[in-house]
This record gives sequence, structure tokens and C-alpha cells, in this order.
Amino acid sequence: MTIKYWPNQRSINLNNHTVDLFFSIENKLQYELSNRSNSYLCIDILNNLNKYKIFYITLIELKQLILELTELNLSHQDLKDLKQRILTIFTERVYNHFNTSINFLNQSKKKLLVTENETLIEHLLTYLLFGSSYITKNIFLFDPVYTPYYHVQILFENFIIIISNTIIENLLNQLKSYSKINYFLQTRDICNKSYLSNRSIALFLNNLKLQKFFSIYLYEPKSIYNERQQIWLISPYGIKTKYIYRKRSDKIKEFNQLKILFLFWLEIKDIVIPKIEKFLIQIGKYIIFFSINLLSNMILVGIRIMIFYISKSTYNKKIK
Repeated sequence: MTIKYWPNQRSINLNNHTVDLFFSIENKLQYELSNRSNSYLCIDILNNLNKYKIFYITLIELKQLILELTELNLSHQDLKDLKQRILTIFTERVYNHFNTSINFLNQSKKKLLVTENETLIEHLLTYLLFGSSYITKNIFLFDPVYTPYYHVQILFENFIIIISNTIIENLLNQLKSYSKINYFLQTRDICNKSYLSNRSIALFLNNLKLQKFFSIYLYEPKSIYNERQQIWLISPYGIKTKYIYRKRSDKIKEFNQLKILFLFWLEIKDIVIPKIEKFLIQIGKYIIFFSINLLSNMILVGIRIMIFYISKSTYNKKIK
């Protein structure tokens, strides 16, 4: 199977690949959009029709953003310097566009993207605007010059899902109470049928909060330590997660004491647990060995006793 690579420089070929990628993702939005992963997303509260709507809005707003950034003829350093501002403006656009589509007039905005997502999105914009050669070496598993097309595609899909999720998270935070959220979702006919009651919405939001806590203090530090990154994909069977290699060792310096303690525990676990497992396996082998020997000896003793009594019985009969 021939691997298709992403262009590494600005060129007509890069523009063609970018256009092709937009068409490809737009076609994938026709797939089943239910969440098939083991993690929760804020967009799970939407029905598939409105999930498609917010994905599509994010897609066309990204298309517009790429055109505008291309016309501005920014350098790669400009993109790095302005990335937070660009993402803020972009999320506001998507937020306003989606709110207009569902007749929601509250226009207050809050930037919710976390640093990790901003960095991944910066990589995506770099691929789309400048080509793969502008990506720093050793961040991903392969040489930037030989970046697979599929790698850029999954970053694109992850971007669509992350931005859409951020918008819905913002929306839910503004509505605040469970009853208001329930009323809002049902009056606009955008609610997933699994969340039609206040109780189901409360359970859903509590699960999101718990997941966020574990993600910040357990899963994310572990992923950084193991040089892995969870991303979201649109598959023919629904939304799912995948882990890719991504080096972020510099992020460890930003960890607080709790996260450092967790990493220390991971180090201890990696050293101690294998030795404990080896010790327990060895003990288990000895126990099995002695048990088998004991059982064998007991069987032999039993057989000898039986032979003794049979012989004795035969001898007594002969005497009689």
C-alpha cells in the first residue's frame, strides 16, 4: 500500500491537498455521529442533526479562516505569535454562527480552549498554510518532511470535534441550571433523546466534571509522561478516540506538586511493580510445584495403602 504524504512547502500542491482534505471531512460529516468512545463530550447532549450542524459550521468557518490567513500572507512566526488571538476570534465566530442558527440571543463569550488543544491546532494550521517542513522535529513519530496525509486528516477531525465541544461547553455554562438547560434544549429541538429529564442532564454534567478532574490530574500527566496524545476521530460507526505519539516533555516543567507526585508514583510503579510481579510469579511457581509434589506423594501413599490392604486381605483368605 502506497503512503500518501502531506506537502512540505507552500505550493499549488499544498493548496490542492488542503481543498481535498476539506471535501473529505465534509463527506465524513455524513457518517453516524454518535459518541462510541469511553469518554464523555459536551456535544453528546445534542441530537445528531445539530451535532452535524455545529461540525459543519466549524468546518466552513475554518475554510474562511484559512482563506483570510492566506491573504494576509503571514509568516510561520506570525502564526505562532498570534495563535491565541486567532483561536479566540475563530471560536467567537463559530459560537455566534451556531447561536444564530438555533435562535439563541445570549452573545457573551468565554475562551475555553486549553493550552494542549491550542498547540495541536497550531500544528494543524501550520500543515494547512505552510506545509509539513515547518513542524518541529521529534514532536511526532515521523520526520516532518514525510508526514502522512492521514496524520493531518486526523488532526483536522480532532479540531472539528474539539472546537464544537468547546462551543457547547460554553453554552451549557451560560445556562447554568439543569432546568434551564433542559428547557433550552427541548424548546429548540436540539436535545439528544437520552437527556430529556433534569436528572439525566444532572448525571451527564456531573460525569463531565468528574472526567475533567481525572483528565487534569491523572490521564493528561500520564499521557505526557508516556508521550501520547488522545485525539478524536470521525469514523463510519461514530466518534471514537485514538492515541498518537506526541512528545511534550517540556510540559512536565509546568506541573504542580500533585502532578509531579503522580509522575513519581508512575516511576515507582514502573520499577517496583514488575519486580513484585516477578516475585509473586516465582512464589506461585513454588507453591504449584510443592502442591503437585504433595499431591503426588499423597496419591502414592494412598496407592501403597490400598495395595497393602489388598495383599493382606488376599493373604488372610489363603490362611482360612
